[in-house]
Amino acid sequence: MRLWILRPVDEVSDPWVPWSGRAFGFVIGASDEEAARGLAASDCGDEGPEAWLDSALSTCRELLPAEGILMRDFQAA
Repeated sequence: MRLWILRPVDEVSDPWVPWSGRAFGFVIGASDEEAARGLAASDCGDEGPEAWLDSALSTCRELLPAEGILMRDFQAA
């Protein structure tokens, strides 16, 4: 199993507007990118599954072992 981090390509555009009720990222354990995207799509919010299946809308990168902060998801009001 490998770890994958999925994030929106651009958080200020569809399908992430408005921002409420939507997922903005996942860290998923899966064998490959296709499986990781499928899991994210199955647990999406109002952004819809296509947001996680379409590489034009979201990134999916393997999360490699590293020291330090691996993710900080901060939203200022």
